[in-house]
Amino acid sequence: MRGAFGLISLIVVLGIGLFIYRSNVTGSGDVTMGTGNIRAAADLTGVKNDLNSMAQAERAFMALNGRYASLEELHSSGNLVIDPARGRLGYTYQAEIGSRNFTIKAIYSGPADMPEMSIDETMQLAEY
Repeated sequence: MRGAFGLISLIVVLGIGLFIYRSNVTGSGDVTMGTGNIRAAADLTGVKNDLNSMAQAERAFMALNGRYASLEELHSSGNLVIDPARGRLGYTYQAEIGSRNFTIKAIYSGPADMPEMSIDETMQLAEY
């Protein structure tokens, strides 16, 4: 009887620990719940890394071809590993390409209050 009680207690404690872990660390599913969430911080870091990769690909393409390219062209030519059409958890990417400049925007359309970001040819990341 004592062994069964110990096993049941262990299972209850592990269940409570799993519940606390899932609710605090992983968030609830794929939804980012505001910038105070640990998952949101990771998502924002991922979006910033995506923007930096896209800007570096644009600059490399400009050095080789004398012009900037759309994100789709960068991806299809192999200069950009990230698929810009896929986005990242509520964020989509858009590029405004000029003859001597570019701006890549990460636009959020999810349920939480998350910032939008952009990067340009000077590699300056802006958050608004």
